[in-house]
Amino acid sequence: MKVVVGPDPSLVYRPDMGTEAAKDQGSFRNYTSGPLLDRVFATYKLMHTHQTVDFVRKKHTQFGSFSCNKMTVMEAVDMLDSLVDESDPDVDFPNSFHAFQTAEGIRKAHPDKDWFHLVGLLHDLGKVLALWGEPQWAVVGDTFPVGCRPQASVVFRDSTFQENPDLWDPRYSSELGMYQPHCGLENVLMSWGHDEYLYQMMRFNKFSLPPEAFYMIRFHSFYPWHTGGDYRQLCSQRDLDMLPWVQEFNKFDLYTKCPDLPDVDQLRPYYQELIDKYCPGILSW
Repeated sequence: MKVVVGPDPSLVYRPDMGTEAAKDQGSFRNYTSGPLLDRVFATYKLMHTHQTVDFVRKKHTQFGSFSCNKMTVMEAVDMLDSLVDESDPDVDFPNSFHAFQTAEGIRKAHPDKDWFHLVGLLHDLGKVLALWGEPQWAVVGDTFPVGCRPQASVVFRDSTFQENPDLWDPRYSSELGMYQPHCGLENVLMSWGHDEYLYQMMRFNKFSLPPEAFYMIRFHSFYPWHTGGDYRQLCSQRDLDMLPWVQEFNKFDLYTKCPDLPDVDQLRPYYQELIDKYCPGILSW
């Protein structure tokens, strides 16, 4: 894993600064140009080569006992200070700042939904896997179902899957692959990464958040579905009912990625109260 030192965390976050003032929204998720493109492409090439049905099942077994660490949510947030997501073309600063940016964006737009604020803080905590020796291609980036043919909106689809053995396996290479039509995303094996890990960790530790929160965590990186409009043939009615929640979350996950960093010390007490309410104490990771 490549650890990159982020910018000066003492920079002051200006909450009155509009997103468009920081960066034109049309320039986010630019996978065709930009200074970080080589790093991003390399991460997706490895991901799309090695994320197979067999690989994902092994990762569920490896991490499903949640015996890697014992720590609080805020300790996990602090761990993200040393991680820069190599799959993200928009940011080159540590993920902990993005966590608070996302949470504060949600808090401003949805002041009455404290659980939603906490989702903003939590959503990328599964990336601690990269700090425990997992390669970033097995932690970060857009997710996609394994066990069926990648669909058109999967990033770099036409240039990164050629060496994935599942695409040459007749069980997994059709549009439906190993799935039944409209089987529901809860029955689909997603590529392994921070979304699935954190979702399973939250269930294991019995977070007392509403179902919408778990859904946002599990599928927030599934861009080919919630933004690309693909994989509808796998969706149940519940998936379609939950889709607007995931899309609402995505507004804040994506468009709060400006380089003005939040005053974390000022924000900590509020978010600690939410942690104490919904997921207190030392947790199994």
